[in-house]
Amino acid sequence: MKKVFFLLVCGLFCAIAFAQEPVTFTAEQDHQNMLDQLGIKSIRRGFDADEKSPYAANYDESKANPFPVLPEILKTKAGKKVTTAKQWWNVRRPEIVEGFESEVYGRVPDNVPAVTWTVEVEEVEFVGRTRAKVKQLRGHADNSACPSINVDIKMVVVTPADAKGPVPLLMMFGQANLPNPVKPGGEDMAVINKALRRLLENDPETAELMKKYPAWQPFEPANPFAAFMRPQQQTPGQDPPSNQQLLAAGWGYAMIDPSSIQADNGAGLTRGIIGLTNHGQPRKPDDWGSLRAWAWGAARGLDYLETDPDVDAKHVGIEGVSRYGKAALVTLAFEERFYMGLIGSSGKGGATLHRRIFGEGLENLANSGEYHWMAGNYIKYCATESKTGAWTADMLPVDSHELIALCAPRLVFISYGVPEKGDALWLDQYGSWQATVAAGEVFKLLGAKDLGLSNDYRKEPMPPVLTGLLDGELAWRQHDGGHTDGPNMKYFIEWASGKIQKK
Repeated sequence: MKKVFFLLVCGLFCAIAFAQEPVTFTAEQDHQNMLDQLGIKSIRRGFDADEKSPYAANYDESKANPFPVLPEILKTKAGKKVTTAKQWWNVRRPEIVEGFESEVYGRVPDNVPAVTWTVEVEEVEFVGRTRAKVKQLRGHADNSACPSINVDIKMVVVTPADAKGPVPLLMMFGQANLPNPVKPGGEDMAVINKALRRLLENDPETAELMKKYPAWQPFEPANPFAAFMRPQQQTPGQDPPSNQQLLAAGWGYAMIDPSSIQADNGAGLTRGIIGLTNHGQPRKPDDWGSLRAWAWGAARGLDYLETDPDVDAKHVGIEGVSRYGKAALVTLAFEERFYMGLIGSSGKGGATLHRRIFGEGLENLANSGEYHWMAGNYIKYCATESKTGAWTADMLPVDSHELIALCAPRLVFISYGVPEKGDALWLDQYGSWQATVAAGEVFKLLGAKDLGLSNDYRKEPMPPVLTGLLDGELAWRQHDGGHTDGPNMKYFIEWASGKIQKK
């Protein structure tokens, strides 16, 4: 009897806990909660882009490397040199994954729910001048454990309508909208217009107007040839939009909306997929941040793509720019089913070294504006006063060269623009170059090609703008545009297509 009573009490307690309303914090309150959990009293302030600020970011290369020695990729925690692929996969790679999960991006929890995909719209549209099969999807995360939090992942999948078989596909982080929704034709539009006119004629505010314009129709019927009649808005010499380039090359693309997975702010950490797995309660220090959550969502999108007969699921890539460039690299590193990645202008938290003090700093990612991207533990590396003392970036067990290395031997294209066009020095292009050079050791170990240089990240000079290093599975190119990877898309498609054909 006592045992039965105990089980009933436990069950009631669990039901009450699960039925709790999600905690509502501001980003500042949630950030302070994490500081309290970590026993941190103060942290270093983030840097400012304004050069006149007393906290201005450093752009002096002579001051950028107070911690010039990176963690050795091919040396285990026990100090043993890694010389075989088996040692990498069985020992060293798991050690690096653990470092990133515990201290940088956080862990995906064991109770993360299943996602069920539904095709809500399927039609043939014109994207540029290409007939494309378009599917609008919703991926519903099972929220039975916490019904007050709903997560519906938005994704659009677009493939060439006339493809002879499954095609490679590039998944891109961004708004998941239909590219060119089919509009009603003449007869259908006539029915809609009649219904609208009846409503307007019966409305006191618009009835007189309808009498004044008896022949007017609220909507014009769609012209089936409009896609071919519209004047081209493209500037002479400018490349078509990335989605049109992909379709023209015989590829497909998918757009997945990060905000439908997890909000891009600290106040949202008790909602979205992170909040759902925590039943609306605040994070613990090694819980996942938004970057890892977005990566998890992309992997769930890949789950769907593996069931789509129009997609060559063995050759799916991930793409993003800026914060979504960070997310794309995290996705490629942790989800081995992705075959390739185009990593655009990712900066700190992406391809740029955490140890570098140049432009955006670790401190910016640890303060209340951006901390939600990372695990809570990441904050302690800029602590000035805490229960465990002061911390620095040099105490991180891992760095971004190892994040790139986790992608090996798959295809990784690191892309940047130039500061004068808007890809600001804040992003530290050179710090990403160093990380890419250093990561090459692992590509070589696994039988892939890297940049074709030595792996001495302190000596190899960054190539001139428009000089692509595109022979290996690891690639680098800095274009002469701004904060976008658009100018590198055609190079990425040609590079990746060549690698696919050789397999």
